[in-house]
Amino acid sequence: MNDRLTSLLANREWLLADGAMGSNLFDRGLVSGDAPELWNVEHPERIADLHRRFIEAGADIVLTNSFGGTRHRLKLHRAEDRVGELNEAAARIARGEADRAGRPVLVAGSMGPTGEILEPLGSLSAAQAQAAFAEQAAALARGGADVLWIETMSSVEETEAAIAGARSTGLPVVATLSFDTNGRTMMGITPADLARLAERNHLAACGSNCGVGAAEVVASVVGVANAAPGATVLVAKANCGIPRYVDGAIRFDGTPELMADYARLARDAGARIIGGCCGTTPEHLAAMRAALEGYSPGARPDGAAIEAKLGAISTGASAQLRGETSREAGAANGASSRRRRGGAAGTVKS
Repeated sequence: MNDRLTSLLANREWLLADGAMGSNLFDRGLVSGDAPELWNVEHPERIADLHRRFIEAGADIVLTNSFGGTRHRLKLHRAEDRVGELNEAAARIARGEADRAGRPVLVAGSMGPTGEILEPLGSLSAAQAQAAFAEQAAALARGGADVLWIETMSSVEETEAAIAGARSTGLPVVATLSFDTNGRTMMGITPADLARLAERNHLAACGSNCGVGAAEVVASVVGVANAAPGATVLVAKANCGIPRYVDGAIRFDGTPELMADYARLARDAGARIIGGCCGTTPEHLAAMRAALEGYSPGARPDGAAIEAKLGAISTGASAQLRGETSREAGAANGASSRRRRGGAAGTVKS
């Protein structure tokens, strides 16, 4: 296996992943409810342009436009029989821009949730989920992906089905979860649980993405770091602030300065791969690159240090950072997720 991710990490202390796909495509004409994956064949030049702008801003890793590329998600758009075509095109577009960069840039095949609930709570079996992810992964590999990047997951069962499906290609596998429910995923998984999952499945890297803002992502990365073996490669890919409804559209309120602070705190937390998720533009990413260049990471931040720079974290995340996991301490689902300074709404992947 040609593991370009490990090779690049062997020569670099950190890598910069790209920013958002969906929210940037909305600015390029995508309509809410449409499938971004269809643009890989309908408007490939717009996808290529976004990849190019992220690379010019300093990205070392670009994620393909394939987040909803399983047949279970594509069936919402009557495109479940186009999994191979759309995912291969997604990887091929990113590969073309990465190869023109004049420096090493990796292509990560984005694989998001199926949108189904797995058994026993839902109707989708683990075997069916694994087969769907394997189908997507094979197409991304054919298109030129260097690594398969499972993101915005919430359950252990679906994450492990995705890992098994992705691993059928022989490419390295990364997995990130969204800790958006009081320091846990919506299915109750903690950052410490992710550390154990990553070790059990021999992931190339693991971490946190999306969620409810940069502060919560950094807190979750600290939680993974506290529970993971020292050699674990950690990923932080936070939303660009909090979404607001402005003039009929969703806008994220994070500034380039905030994302620069986030990038440095993520590095302090132990992340070696740092990027942005929903709302993160090439301009934000350029500020993150500048903040990381020449930066010597400091001590792993505690809750107070995170809040001082990025705003409040949930009571659950705060309790976990103190080493507390009980519901009484506020660290379990169902406990109060009130924020000490202001509030934050949940987000969708964009």
